[in-house]
Amino acid sequence: MAVTAKELAQMCGVSRMTVHRALTDTGRINPQTKELILAKAKECGYRPDLLARGLVKGQTFYIGVVVLDVNNRYFSQLLSAIETEAGKRGYFVNITLHEQNKDMEKEQLERLVDYHVDGIILSSVNRGGAYKEFLKSLDTPIVTIGNKVDEGIPFVGIEEKKAAREATEAILRKGYEKIVFVCPPLERKDENTYVHQQRLEGFEEAVSLWNGGKTYRESGKVDADGSGGRRTQAECIVIDKSEGYDARACEELYNTDKRTAFFCTGDMFALDIMKYMSGRGQKAGIDYGIMGFDGIDILDYVTPRMNTIYNPVEQVAKEAVKLLFKLMNGEADGDESVILDCEMMAGETL
Repeated sequence: MAVTAKELAQMCGVSRMTVHRALTDTGRINPQTKELILAKAKECGYRPDLLARGLVKGQTFYIGVVVLDVNNRYFSQLLSAIETEAGKRGYFVNITLHEQNKDMEKEQLERLVDYHVDGIILSSVNRGGAYKEFLKSLDTPIVTIGNKVDEGIPFVGIEEKKAAREATEAILRKGYEKIVFVCPPLERKDENTYVHQQRLEGFEEAVSLWNGGKTYRESGKVDADGSGGRRTQAECIVIDKSEGYDARACEELYNTDKRTAFFCTGDMFALDIMKYMSGRGQKAGIDYGIMGFDGIDILDYVTPRMNTIYNPVEQVAKEAVKLLFKLMNGEADGDESVILDCEMMAGETL
């Protein structure tokens, strides 16, 4: 049976307050007494009663995390980094997955609040002013990551639009005449697709500039047209998964006389395309070009090395935890944002 703080105090011949000061490294205490208490605590296998401590301080030493899933390596890496950072602060992490279900996300948030977690990190599928008010009504510190819910909600993200614009420019400079932009569905009513919308806007900006400022959108596709001066005119098409997209749809778009590249808003989309095209005898970087986004760790095992944009997922996690603890400690206001830069990673697929 584990020894208690009271029993530890009796063993050392000191008060419980002195034991508390030694174990928490707070208050004034004789160095020799502190050394004695710590040695005895280690010898007896003393473990602090976090529940009792939490009741005294009004804390549970848990934070909640709500994300899409763990099948995507980006989220797996994110969760691992969040747990590491929270652990450094003596906290545990309660992880829940909303699976892109807006109602499920709300239920999970309410349940985490019912369990009195001290704060929450959220990658939301909801958005807008009404949802912003819902989050505020929970009366629990919340930091959003990736998808921005609304102004006035603490947020940690990356320069999505800038990164996509620079990546598109890099593809165009390689001389590709046709770019297929691959992304998840963007037109679902009220669903938060902020991340991929930002990447689409960066793509469109680059195409517009390249083609003399002339672009138009029609029927869910982006087509670019214009004189383009000395540059090669680029035909650019956006496809998403809203109508049963799979890699074969990309092959149909690739089947053209124009030199074609794919720009995917996630590395997993790009890997799907590479796998399918490889089965058809087409090799990335030779028969077509491809660019991913996020720089997930499994790319280290993929040949040829994929060109992608490195999304600093570990840094996003660190900043999210840091901001959440500032909110929990009353050291930050309710609308602070942290935006991180990201960079392209060289590869062999363009």
